[in-house]
Formats: sequence, structure tokens, C-alpha cells
Amino acid sequence: MRLLRLKVEQLRRFRQPVEIRDLDAGINLFTGPNESGKSTLVRAIRAAFFERYKSSSVEDLQPWGDSAAAPTVELEFEWQGKRWKLVKSFLKRKRCDVSVDGVAFSGEEAEDKLADLLGFEFPGRGASRPEHWGIPGLLWIEQGAGHEIHKPVEHAGSHLKSVLGSSLGEVTSSAGDALIARITKERARLLTATGRPTGDFATALEAHERLEREHADLQGRIRQYRQQVDRLGQLRDEQARDDGERIWEAYRQQARAAEVRLVEVLAWQREQERDQQALQVCQASVRTSLDLLGRFEAQRKDLHKRAADRDVAAQALAAQEARRPAVERALADARTAFEAARVAVRLAREQQQRKDLARELEQADAELAGLDQALARARELHEALLRQRGLRQTLHIDAKALARLRKAEDELARLAIRQEAVATRLQFDLREPGAVTLAGEPLHGQGERLLLEPAEIVLGQLGSLRILPGGDDIADLVRKRQGLDDDRASLLSVLGVASLAAADIRHEQCRELDGTIRRDESVLESLAPEGLEALAGRRQLKQARREELARLIAALPEPQQGGLSVSRAEVQLDGAGESLKAAEAAEAGFRSALLLATQALESARSEWSRLDGELQGADRRQHEKLAAEQLLELRANENRLEQALRERQKQIDLANPGVLRQDVERFTRSADAAEKAAEQRRLELERLKASLEALGAEGLEERSAELDVELARAVRRKDELGRRAGALDLLLVRLTDHRLQLTRQLQAPLQRHLNRYLQLLFPEASLSVDEALVPEILVRQGLDGEERGRFAELSFGAREQMGLISRLAYADLLREAGRPTLIILDDALVHSDVERLGNMKRVLFDAAQRHQILLFSCHPDSWRDLGVAPRDVAGLGMPAAPSP
Repeated sequence: MRLLRLKVEQLRRFRQPVEIRDLDAGINLFTGPNESGKSTLVRAIRAAFFERYKSSSVEDLQPWGDSAAAPTVELEFEWQGKRWKLVKSFLKRKRCDVSVDGVAFSGEEAEDKLADLLGFEFPGRGASRPEHWGIPGLLWIEQGAGHEIHKPVEHAGSHLKSVLGSSLGEVTSSAGDALIARITKERARLLTATGRPTGDFATALEAHERLEREHADLQGRIRQYRQQVDRLGQLRDEQARDDGERIWEAYRQQARAAEVRLVEVLAWQREQERDQQALQVCQASVRTSLDLLGRFEAQRKDLHKRAADRDVAAQALAAQEARRPAVERALADARTAFEAARVAVRLAREQQQRKDLARELEQADAELAGLDQALARARELHEALLRQRGLRQTLHIDAKALARLRKAEDELARLAIRQEAVATRLQFDLREPGAVTLAGEPLHGQGERLLLEPAEIVLGQLGSLRILPGGDDIADLVRKRQGLDDDRASLLSVLGVASLAAADIRHEQCRELDGTIRRDESVLESLAPEGLEALAGRRQLKQARREELARLIAALPEPQQGGLSVSRAEVQLDGAGESLKAAEAAEAGFRSALLLATQALESARSEWSRLDGELQGADRRQHEKLAAEQLLELRANENRLEQALRERQKQIDLANPGVLRQDVERFTRSADAAEKAAEQRRLELERLKASLEALGAEGLEERSAELDVELARAVRRKDELGRRAGALDLLLVRLTDHRLQLTRQLQAPLQRHLNRYLQLLFPEASLSVDEALVPEILVRQGLDGEERGRFAELSFGAREQMGLISRLAYADLLREAGRPTLIILDDALVHSDVERLGNMKRVLFDAAQRHQILLFSCHPDSWRDLGVAPRDVAGLGMPAAPSP
């Protein structure tokens, strides 16, 4: 089986489609850091085969936070010359399609076809689990599970045994199984499965061990009794010797004699210390006398040196005096040049100041003109604003009163409409004018009147008609209209207008006037932000500055042609200043040197005179004579003390006070130890007498004879059951070995493939498998010869290596049986050292000649020499680089 293409979409971290093509028939190496998507690709392959497309237990396939995603996996692979294509979607778009060379299958039929091909089962419900994975679960190693082999082999056991061509059940159900079961049952009565005694055999062993312990304890007590008897005699002899000799008293006498001798020697040491101190005082006095005589001699030598220093100082002073004219002349020249440069700088600065003031005067004139123009404009705007504000105050209209007036007008309009609707209509058509009057108003021609209140119609000579409009609403409307008329009249009076239209016209005029005022205020604010007075003040200050500038310019000299610039004059001044500083420094150095030379000469003369006076004094010779005589006396006393110290030290060394102290301590300790040992022997003698009296009353010899009989009986029972247990165990081993030989004949193909790979890792090693085809015992050569270790007892890394070798052997077995194989390794062999990993690469490279291997790793450096180019998983799903 060869995987050709893998595509995933909306699956965990791969939200966008990710496709892997052109997979090699051998090893395919995928690398990338943690969480780059390696395990996601492995999970996608497992989900495509193991999970039912209808399953709702695969929410882990969705990208995080995207509950509307539909994880999809597409796989293409070849098997036996046919091209298979699998497309499976989960959750929001559940479907499964399989095509084999164009023949399509869908749904559960497609899933069952895949399960039959690869050798696995689907769960009855829920997510797929390892016990359903069969052959792929054995060949596809999950991250961190490479060391576990028992469960995957157990889950794939039925498929592996079918490949072997015979079932182990045929061997285990043969006629020999009944005999093995019977012998196993009989053996179980005496031995456990691990060969430990049980039942009657264990009871006999316990009885034998108990009697042996009791017999050994009794024999020990008898030996102890005899040893104590011997010890009692020995102690009695030693006590009699101690009472006769009393050796500790002799030791104490020797200690006292050593202590007397030590006191005498310590007195010598004290005398020695006193003489040593006297010798040190004498030697110090000798050194003092020698120092005094040395100083006398040094003063004579120093007198000659002082005379030479006096002559040298006189010569140095004469040399300094010779330098005086040149130093004073150089200083005078430097001062003259500096003064000239300083005058030139002052003139240059005055010329530059006149130019700067002239420029500032021009700028002041321009600014003064601008201030004059701004001040005139500001005053014009100020006067206009005063007029506008006065007009605005005249035209002012209360906005709230205007709103109430507008509301009253609206209410009157609405009330008029209601009155017209409910009023009594009087229509007339009169031919004779003046014949009829309504409320005193003559009516003539055609017309109409609305009657809202009682009215009287006079019909001339005929009499009159009184019309009473019906309904309470009419009276209410009349009252409301009267009230609204009064409000309107009052508001018109407050606003000072004759109508609402006139009020609106005045309101519009106020609004336009407000805009004009704000505009002029803004312009005035820009011209005079601090007010007209401040602007006028600024103009006065600028005028004053302009006059001051004119005065300053007039006070400065007129510009001259060919004058130096300020910078050039300052450069010359700096140079002259440096020259002056150098000349002053030289002059100061000269004066300092002259002063030092004068002081040196005076000091040399003073020191020579003082020292010469001391040497010529009368007391000096007397002191020198007394010092010499005292030195001779001190030398004699020093020799006497040294002789006495040497003789006394010989006496002390011969007496050896350290040894005397040790003798005092040794004899004292010996006396204490001898006396203490005598007391301890006495106490031990008393304890032994009491212990022997107690043991003699227990009858130890009689009890020993009885135990001998019981122990012999227990030995016979133990030996009898031991021989039976050994015979049953041997018989079971022989029968089991015979059945194992039959089993190994069936396991030979698998064993051959195991040994093939194992030789690449451990030459001359072998790995056996049990009846369930699970690796059992590894046999290899070590430093101390052959080493045997069970699979479960190997180190984690070794179990991981053996587990991978076993899986490759199973893959070879499946391939020979015509079954498809695909090997997936997710971060395998991470616990292997460098040497083992190198050998395992040989194993993988060899297996890749027969199988396709997908290897995922976060350690790309560990697989550089695998012979394949790695694919970076972190780059999957990234947009491709544009073509050049």
C-alpha cells in the first residue's frame, strides 16, 4: 500500500485546505516544532479510517472556537495496482465516499470496505478506541506510545494469527491440554504459578522451619550456658589475681613521682623565660647604641653632602637670574598684542551692533505700520459693534414669548376649524335690503353667518326670531376662543408687534444681526485679542523701542571700510589671548623657578651651618665616647645571657617535660582503668552466678532431645512433599516446552523477520515471542557474557526500540501474506542515544525498501542522515511565494 496524497480542511489548526502530494514509496520525513501540526496530520489519517463519518464524538477535530466547521480529510493510495480515493467529512457535513479505480462506494459500505482492506473494526457507538484499530493500530505508533506493544498486538492478534495460516487454538486444544491441565491442578496444590510453595507443602515447610528455629535457639541457649560456666571460672581467677596484686596502687605512685619531676622542670622553664626576656632587652640596647653611633657617622657624611648641595643651588640661582630679561620682554610683547586685538574686537562688535540695530529698526518700522493699521481697523470694528449691539437690543424679541404666541395662533386656527364644524349656519337670500337684521347687523343679498351664541333676527314689521345654537361644545369653544384671544393680545403687547408675522420678521432680523455681531467680534478678537487698550499700548511700546533704536544707532560710530568682522577679530583676540597666557605662564614659571632656586640655596646654606655647628660642639665628642663604652658593656652582658640560656636549655631538653606530662597522664589513666576493670569483673561475676542458677533450672538438655525427634519427623514430611512438587513441576515444564516447540514452528516466519532487524541493532542477539505473538525475552551478549531480559524489564528507550522492530517484523509478515501495510511513526525513538539511534536508522532504511513509512519528528537534526529530504510541516497552509 502506498499513500499518494493527503488533504485536510477545517481540521484543528488547519482551517484552510492543506495538501501533501508526491509521497515517496519509502521514508517520508515530516519535521516541525511542537504544535506545528504534525500530530494533527496523524490524527486526520486515523480519523479518516477509524472514525464513523456519522459519529458525533469527534468534536476534537474542529478548529478551536469554530463550531460550524466540517472537518474533511481526502486520501489517495495505491494497492495491488488499483487507485483508491477516500473523502470523509464529519459533523456539519457528514459523508464518506470511496472510489476504487472509478468504482464508487458511499456511506457505511465504503467504511466497511476500508476496514476489510486494512484489518480493523468500527465501534458500535461513540468514538473509535485502540481495541478497534487492529493492524493499523499496531503499525501506526502514536506520540509517546512506542514502548507499548502488548495491547496493540493483542488488539491485532486475530489478524496476525490468520496471516500465520494456523491458529494457536489448534495447539492449545490438542489432547495434551487435558493432561497439562490436570498436572497444573495437582502442581497448584503444592506450588504457585511462580514456583513458590503453597498448601500442604507450604505448611510442612513452615513446620520444619519453626522446629529448626526452635532447635537452633535451644542449642544456642545450651552453648550460652556452657560459655557462661567457662567465663565464671575465668572471672574468679582474675578477681583473685586483682585482690593479690592491686596494680592500680603502683600506677598511682609512678604518676606522683613523674609529677614531682615535672614541677622541677617547669621551674627551669620559668627561669629560662626570664633570662630570655633579659637577653631581648640587652639586644635592644645594643641596637640602640649601634643606631646612635651610626647616626654620628651619618652626620659627618651628611655635612659633605650639604656643602655640595649648597654649591649646586647657587649655580641654579645664577642660571635663573640670567633668564629674567628674555622672559620679561616676551610678556610685554604679548600684552601689547593682546590689547591691540581687544580694541579691534570692540570696534568690530560695535560695527556689528550698529548693523543689527539698523535691521531691528527696519523691522520695528514695519511692525509699527502694521500696528497702526490694525489699531485703526479695530477701532472701526469696535464702533460698528457698539451700533449693532444697540440695534440688537432695540430689536430684541423674547424667543419663549414668540413660541407661546405661535402656539396661541395655532390653537386659534384649530379652534376656528372646530367652531366652523359645530356652529349653527345661517344662510340667507334676501331681495329687499334692510328688511332683516341679525344682532343689529342688516342683512341683504345672499350670504352665510356662523352662529356660536344666541342671536336675534329682526324681520321688520313681522317681528323677530331668536336663534339659540345647540350643544355644550359651542359655549366651551367660545370661552376657549376668548381666552386665546386675550393671550394673543397680551403676547403681542409684550413683544411689541401687531401680529405674528411682524414678530417673525423681527426675530429673523435679530438672528442676522447676531451673526454679524459674532463675525465682527471674531475679527476684532483676531486684531486685538487683549483689547483696544492693550493694542494701543503695544503700539506705544513699539514706538518707544523704535526711538530707542534710533538713539542707539546715533551713539555708535559710523561704519568704516575694510574693518575686520567680529568672528575674524575674535579669532585674532583668542590667538593673542593664548599667546598672553603662554607668556604669563612662562613668566610665572620663571618666578616660581627663581623662588625655588633662592629657597633651595637658603635652605642648603642653613642646613650646612646647622650641621657644622653640631659637629663642632664639645658635647658631641663626649656623647660619642660614652655610646662606644656602653656598647662594649652590653655586648659582654649579651654573651653571658646566651651562655646561661644554652646550658639551662640542655637540662630542660634532657628532662623532656612533654614526656613527663604524658607519664603523669598515662600512669593516672592506667590506675583508673585497672581499678575500674576490677570493679566490672566483680559485677559480671555476680550477674553470671544469678544467670547460671536460672538456666540450670530449665532442663535444657531434656528439651533438646525431644526437639530432635520432632525435627526428624518434619524433615521426612518436607522431603516427601518437595519430591512430589519437583516431579510435577518438571513434568509440567516438559509438556509446556513440547507445546512451545509446536508453537514456535508456527511463529517461525515472524521470528525470522524479528531476527533480521535485531541483527542491525544487536549482533548475535535474539528476541523471542510468546503464544500471543508478543515480544517476550531479549537475549544478547554483554560485558559479563550472555544477558537475558524480559521485554517489560528493559529500559524505556530499549522497549521503544524493540517495539518498533517488532512492528516492522509484523509489517513484513503482513506483506508476505498479501496484506496492505503503512507505517506511521509520530515522534518515535526520542529516548534513544546517538549510537542506538544510528542503528535504528539502518533498521528504518532497510524496512523502507519494502514499506512506505511516514515519520513525524520535532527534532530535524536527529534525522539528517536518514537519506531523505524533510518536509517542514510549519510551512503547510502558508501562501506560496510569488513566481519570479
